[in-house]
Amino acid sequence: MLLWFAGFSFVLVWAVFKDTAIDYRLVMLGAVMPDLVDGAFGGEGVLHTLVFSVGLLVLVMLGTRGRRHARRRLLALPIGTFCHLALDGMWTRTVTFWWPLFGLERPGGGLPSLERPLWLTIAMEIAGALALAWCWFRFGLDDPVRRNAFRRTGRLSRDLLRPEPPSEAAAC
Repeated sequence: MLLWFAGFSFVLVWAVFKDTAIDYRLVMLGAVMPDLVDGAFGGEGVLHTLVFSVGLLVLVMLGTRGRRHARRRLLALPIGTFCHLALDGMWTRTVTFWWPLFGLERPGGGLPSLERPLWLTIAMEIAGALALAWCWFRFGLDDPVRRNAFRRTGRLSRDLLRPEPPSEAAAC
């Protein structure tokens, strides 16, 4: 299940930050990384824990001291892993989510995204595809120039920021 995480992490990060300078490619990579890595090792594991996402965030913050542009770019990766935790509902798997608080034994179990009923998995993937399609049209990625810039940098065009309409209170 990749489209669910990639599509909705993109939409969520845009909805929260409304920032054209975030590397959305890294956000989406961070959002699919836990399933790709833990899945390769047999199921739910360390990348599905809060400590991993927090540790990755700390690593990025410490590793990019004095390098503002690198920090801004790399922060997208832990933001993506946090999105994965939310989109996968990991807080409902207390032992894994809070590992190693309940013991140092490796978190176990299958990937949550593979344990759902097939109809739900298909519906979530379709929703993820629709979210990616919304991003495609909302951010003008059908334009070759914007699309190539996004491929190279992961950033969105600044001219896509729509000015907020004045509120009625401000008019008085």
